[in-house]
Amino acid sequence: QVQLVESGGGLVQAGGSLRLSCAASITFSINAMGWYRQAPGKQRELVASISRGGRTRYADSVKGRFTISRDNAKNTVYLQMSSLKPEDTAVYYCKTTILGGADFWGQGTQVTVSS
Repeated sequence: QVQLVESGGGLVQAGGSLRLSCAASITFSINAMGWYRQAPGKQRELVASISRGGRTRYADSVKGRFTISRDNAKNTVYLQMSSLKPEDTAVYYCKTTILGGADFWGQGTQVTVSS
């Protein structure tokens, strides 16, 4: 059984910060972990990802403002979001890819940035 539990979303003013967490209860070996987001009327997009070895990748729109990290011992991935903008408002989803290649998604957490 695979379960991803996300936390840390909420309402914040523009310029503020939030930290998202995603803990994976999983018996398989995890490869990559990442965060995606989906705003109303838009497609889901990659925000940031991190490999098992710690290599990171960011969307251009969040570079310099967001930082992804992970704790392999806890199967947990974090997203530190700073200098938030109203356009960052979306439902944020955690994705975990196991070594066999299968993807698992969290239920999503709402992030709302007010202007």
